[in-house]
Amino acid sequence: MLKRTPLFEAHRQWGARLVEFGGWEMPIQYTGILDEHKTVRSAAGVFDISHMGEVFVRGSAAEEFLNLVLTNDLRKLAVGQGQYTLLCNRSGGVIDDLFAYRTGPLDFLLIINASRADVDVAWLTARLLEFPGRDEVQMTHASDRLAAVAVQGPKVLDFIDTVFPGPCVLEDSLAPRPSDLKRNRISVFSFGGTPVWFARTGYTGEDGFEIVAPNAVITAIWDRLLLVGAPHGLKPCGLGARDTLRTEMCFPLYGHELTEETTPVEAGLEVFVGWEKADFMGKSTLVAQRSEGTKRRLIAFRMATAGSPPLREHYRVLADGGDGTPLGETTSGTMSPSLGVGIGLAYVPVAYAEPGRSLMIEVRGRRYPAEVVKKPLYRRPVAAVPPKPV
Repeated sequence: MLKRTPLFEAHRQWGARLVEFGGWEMPIQYTGILDEHKTVRSAAGVFDISHMGEVFVRGSAAEEFLNLVLTNDLRKLAVGQGQYTLLCNRSGGVIDDLFAYRTGPLDFLLIINASRADVDVAWLTARLLEFPGRDEVQMTHASDRLAAVAVQGPKVLDFIDTVFPGPCVLEDSLAPRPSDLKRNRISVFSFGGTPVWFARTGYTGEDGFEIVAPNAVITAIWDRLLLVGAPHGLKPCGLGARDTLRTEMCFPLYGHELTEETTPVEAGLEVFVGWEKADFMGKSTLVAQRSEGTKRRLIAFRMATAGSPPLREHYRVLADGGDGTPLGETTSGTMSPSLGVGIGLAYVPVAYAEPGRSLMIEVRGRRYPAEVVKKPLYRRPVAAVPPKPV
């Protein structure tokens, strides 16, 4: 039986089309993927992300333990800061990608993927049992009692402080209001007297916030956001728009670009590896790949013509030439609402991974030209600067 978030009834009231995702019954769209995508790029959208998992790790040895099991270096985080990181197996394959926040001197919050929550917690629990300082680490899987929403888009700052008027619950916070929170920071604000976690991270390429709150208040937060945000163009958005938005930004999705058979180096995520750490899970494999290179790399591509059919994952990628040598298959693909052309991600041999390289994508037996391009595929237009008066 599929699991449902505390916002399930709200989705039905808003007329969402619901589908299975990672064992959850989730909204794929409300007014349509194209409309919701453009809403996030031009105004603001709110997403139910309550299916994501939350794990709290505390204690005097928490940082040491997490630095052994995660790729990034938590020593770089001051209280209130967060970082993207990866949970790898012993051979460097990705078990999950996640965000880690330092919420106190000895306290951390991990936001993990819905489809990997049980796997992640089982792996972390097993590694903790092997950890010499395990008595100085407390780990709590809090996903069952917490829910979350993400509100994203260029107009979010116009109304977010009205929904969460502050002040910040934390006495030593440098952000008295949500809009004062810096990128990749987390704090605690009050909603009707209930403390809620408030992070400024995002998964769409737009500015925005993720709000983690007790199940009992998440519907009230959802309703309040939509009421206050409506005059600014805020709409509820589903997983369909979330996928087109993240694909334009070339953000990986677990089960597509990331699996236990792919490594952070192959995926081009070396910047999220703390190479200077003495040790971490999978380090020997990743160091070797960084030094010697890999056989394949994750590339972004766009179709050469606007008339190509819509793209999906598992379409064959071939060399552009007489023999059409098979190179791999797409891991993600879509019609980009922002660019008006088909785009996607794929693993190909390193020799074919340079931007500007021509490829062919096979769709239902027909081949269409494509080109490897630099990431991200979408870049927010820079606003024109008016001329100075003479």
